Amino acid sequence: MIFSDTWWGWLLNYLIVFTSGGLFCLLAQVLIIKTKLTPARILVLFLIAGIILQAIGVYEPISEVLRSGIAIPITGFGASLAKGSIEWAMQYGPLGAFAGGLVQTAYGVGIAVFASYIVSLIFKPKSK
Repeated sequence: MIFSDTWWGWLLNYLIVFTSGGLFCLLAQVLIIKTKLTPARILVLFLIAGIILQAIGVYEPISEVLRSGIAIPITGFGASLAKGSIEWAMQYGPLGAFAGGLVQTAYGVGIAVFASYIVSLIFKPKSK
């Protein structure tokens, strides 16, 4: 859902993205406080939620409304994995399901690794 190019349209787009992303953070914080789940397990839950949403076909309509608010968190990465796996499985068969997710997300993972390397050159990483 894209609003007009007026200033209030842009403001409404930013408000939707900020609110939806904030709700994901709120949900994660509530899970940390109210359950014994670790942040790593919550991360995996969000990843699997993105995979499930993409697999049942509701991720795209939700992302039309929430835009980057749902795409930037790890749910977007899970949806990309599922989308690539589904597309490649349909095109290349069962073995394509394994490669499709990797091909779909390779660019983002590559950029993350490269950026991490650059940051490690600028700063002095220390282990605890």
